[in-house]
Amino acid sequence: MSKNNISFILHKPQLSENIGACARAIKNFNFRKLILINPKPIFPNDKILATSVGAKDIINQSKNYETLEKALGKIDIVIATSTRFRNKNIKHINLEDLKKINFNKKVGFLFGPEASGLSNNEISYANYTLQIPTNPEFKSLNLSHSLIIIAQFIASVIKFKNAQFKKSKKVKSASKKEIQSMLSLCIKNLDEINFFNPKEKRSKMLENLRNIFYKMDLSDKETRILSGVFASLGKKR
Repeated sequence: MSKNNISFILHKPQLSENIGACARAIKNFNFRKLILINPKPIFPNDKILATSVGAKDIINQSKNYETLEKALGKIDIVIATSTRFRNKNIKHINLEDLKKINFNKKVGFLFGPEASGLSNNEISYANYTLQIPTNPEFKSLNLSHSLIIIAQFIASVIKFKNAQFKKSKKVKSASKKEIQSMLSLCIKNLDEINFFNPKEKRSKMLENLRNIFYKMDLSDKETRILSGVFASLGKKR
């Protein structure tokens, strides 16, 4: 179990100060990995570096992606933070439930923009949604505050937790990249038979498909089998 398996992912962060403060929070608990997706400010900039104080190394070694899908390519488990309960077929967890997560895998905590949070479309890429317990009449938390609460809790879990999830060494979990590739093949074949009809419902139907596949704990072998199935179905037409 390693802290190097943990990534903190900021999706379209809007304020330089928050990005810097998040980097500082990450380093406070000896984590290393910060991922940004299409940040609004120029990245990096002087304000980000100034706010990060002694965590400039976290900023300098962070990764910046244009899309959420690319950012999740090497993540095994995605936990999306949200102040709202989503009426979706997805597992909703709290901080205590994080003790059950297998941190031997690569885990990414996904945070949305300060003003709006994560959309349902972005949530559809996640295995779980996580809600930090707050005053029900005032749930708004600053981005860096949310991150530091989770970072502190995870640091304590990893420190005291013994490895519990044992699988055969021959079984390797599929990466997000492998699942994305399989899903893209599935969508390609569905597009060819005009499955997404009416077209205005395509976005919602894709959300539901991602919800199905991303929350499964598929092995790389199972993913290859499904990819072969989708490819064969395409050839049969």
